[in-house]
Amino acid sequence: MQMDRLWRHVNLATMAEGGPFAQTIRDACLGVKDGRIVHIGRDADLPAGLSVAEEVDCEGRWMTPGLIDCHTHLVHGGNRAREFEMRLNGATYEEIAKAGGGILSTVKATRAASEDELVASALPRLDALLAEGVTTVEIKSGYGLDRNTEWNCLRAARRLGKERPVAVRATYLGAHAIPPEWRDNRAGYVDFVAREMLPALAEAGLADAVDAFCEGIAFTPDETAAIFAEARLLGLPVKLHADQLSNLGGAALAAAHAALSADHCEYTDIKGAEAMARAGTVAVLLPGAFYFLRETQKPPVEAFRAAGTRMALATDCNPGSSPLTSLLLTMNMGATFFRMTVAECLAGVTREAARALGLQHETGTLEPGKRADLAIWSISDPAELVYRIGFNPLHQRIWRGA
Repeated sequence: MQMDRLWRHVNLATMAEGGPFAQTIRDACLGVKDGRIVHIGRDADLPAGLSVAEEVDCEGRWMTPGLIDCHTHLVHGGNRAREFEMRLNGATYEEIAKAGGGILSTVKATRAASEDELVASALPRLDALLAEGVTTVEIKSGYGLDRNTEWNCLRAARRLGKERPVAVRATYLGAHAIPPEWRDNRAGYVDFVAREMLPALAEAGLADAVDAFCEGIAFTPDETAAIFAEARLLGLPVKLHADQLSNLGGAALAAAHAALSADHCEYTDIKGAEAMARAGTVAVLLPGAFYFLRETQKPPVEAFRAAGTRMALATDCNPGSSPLTSLLLTMNMGATFFRMTVAECLAGVTREAARALGLQHETGTLEPGKRADLAIWSISDPAELVYRIGFNPLHQRIWRGA
């Protein structure tokens, strides 16, 4: 067997399901070739006759799959720090909107930015994630809401994956809000998203998935279903901002369209959880937004467990409700706010996050054949990754074996 690189004397948290390495392997080794894992096992059982270009002694550190942030809005113009300050001083949502705040303020700033400026402003946010071991990130559009700016945002997302060694999945979120120029023609905007933007983006290969915000302040279930039907005809998988502020049946709607994920899910009921489990739709929980908005309604974690619904965690990095660029802190929030277990949190940013992006056959676990996207940590136990606050124990981040 030939290997480009072999890590030895390492403890592995494989995050795999079933098989001999479903949990952890202490004093192990992991070998890669051509950017993929080709060997995993105990160091003492390393077969003879190997040809290894480079051996790395991990000195007893821990290795996990590279972390995956499966829900972000990294590409946008401006920030909303002033709006945050106003809210702390008692301003209502209506008052903030009248003062020029809210999502449309980010739309205005994003429309005013060039593609180069969008890339430059997003890079520090991306770098913060990479510094904590992230190797795959999903980036949504949705702050342009017109043809040119949405294209700029999706092109910027693609460019970020070339500027840095990271896998980027780009998601079109045209159904994020009704733009001001379409305020008096909702049906026309839904038709524009479904029948003009989706075919053009699919042909250009700029979108890996399609998302929508199904909520009383955003899009109705019928409007969302119309967009999803067109997306699926074009072969684009769907995701959904579901049940964040109320229960409009978003989780069940997502499941009915075989969505990769339904995200937020604070108001999802047991029927929605069961529908997601049957469809294989992942519940992506976003504790950063829960914390930042000082919400009190928690996602139904117990119902998800009972139904067998997969759960992932993500930062939801965005300027208005979750300006968070730490997936490690996200795990701690998932444990403290939502009472997720350590194992659920770790799976939520590896195996289940990969599933929420449709990448479970490529990444998210340490198994032969998977991409060699890895994170090596200076820790004594994987629980430290969930337990610590404001402390980054990353020793080395490996992307595609390098």
